[in-house]
Amino acid sequence: MAQKYPVPSPDKFLALSTTSVGCGPGGGTPMIARVAVVDYRGQTVFCTYVLPTNPVTDYRTSTTGIQPSDLQPGNTLPWKEVQQRVAQLIRDKILVGHTLWQDLSVLGIPHPAVATRDVALYQPFRNSLRSTNQVIGLQTLMWHLMRRRVQDTHVCALENARAALDLYRSHADEWEATISRGQWPSFLPPSTFSRCYL
Repeated sequence: MAQKYPVPSPDKFLALSTTSVGCGPGGGTPMIARVAVVDYRGQTVFCTYVLPTNPVTDYRTSTTGIQPSDLQPGNTLPWKEVQQRVAQLIRDKILVGHTLWQDLSVLGIPHPAVATRDVALYQPFRNSLRSTNQVIGLQTLMWHLMRRRVQDTHVCALENARAALDLYRSHADEWEATISRGQWPSFLPPSTFSRCYL
């Protein structure tokens, strides 16, 4: 089949990941605590802790590794500034990540769906693990598809952004060839997060 769309150059890609803590009763509402953006080579473009906008009721330290001292003024940037900087960085870029809808949701930034490459939604990855009806965790994807361990001690936004990018790059030629033919090789994100996509 003929190519309908050009294959984007590596400088058009950025990988994004966030880490959330809990706020509200029981810490059940996610609130962004850290964000990381890396370029196609995995070099850090932006990485910071985010000053909480509400009282933190669960730091989720055993999972996130985040301590109360990490989110104090002086170690953090204000949420609004982080939101503006990330929005500026990702404008006109193709975003790579794992469950990007969660990252975009806590950032409050919508992004064009056609300009995302979500490794949690990529059909060939799900098919290879025989899990077409559910999202597979990044740790599982990395181990089964790349034989690499991630998140051994805790979830790290920077490590996750790089891991998602490595997964994408391992299949980038096939992924982009499919899109260039006018086909979409991924499942849709959960409809409850449709506000995160343009």
